[in-house]
Amino acid sequence: MAPPHGPAEQFAAGRRAAAAALAAAGSAERTVPRGRDGRPLFPQGFAGSISHTDRLAVAVVVPGAEAVGVDIEPAAITPRMAAFILRDQERRLLLAPAGPYSARDLFAAKEAAFKAMNSLGTLGEFLFWQIRLGGPEGALTATYRGESVPVRIHTRADLSFAVAIRH
Repeated sequence: MAPPHGPAEQFAAGRRAAAAALAAAGSAERTVPRGRDGRPLFPQGFAGSISHTDRLAVAVVVPGAEAVGVDIEPAAITPRMAAFILRDQERRLLLAPAGPYSARDLFAAKEAAFKAMNSLGTLGEFLFWQIRLGGPEGALTATYRGESVPVRIHTRADLSFAVAIRH
């Protein structure tokens, strides 16, 4: 299958990935319409999330979860951008060489956590860079105003993949 390229192709590839993820999760419903705010509307009982680049689309569905967030990031994160999205403590403790993550990994982690936490009604003016990342190595947690969600990251040379699942 040819990779997605433009916005319309990326949208369609994301919806195909969501349909495949729903099928794998056991859902009879495979359609994921778009809500008024642009977010995908997964069938009741199947929390899910979609992410795409100009060449790849992924979807994660977790039956029974409250919310799911997924993000894939192919682009390098500049030091200026890292200074904007990451707090001093995150840069000092989590970024390589002191920590195990790249700036791209942590950007993907915050995006995935944002998607998983964005459905909480108490968050107000919630922007993904306001999320705090921390935790012992191998157990990354995203926190915002007392709410937290575990985040898992997988990295390749050209891509960072992050998933956050809120139960």
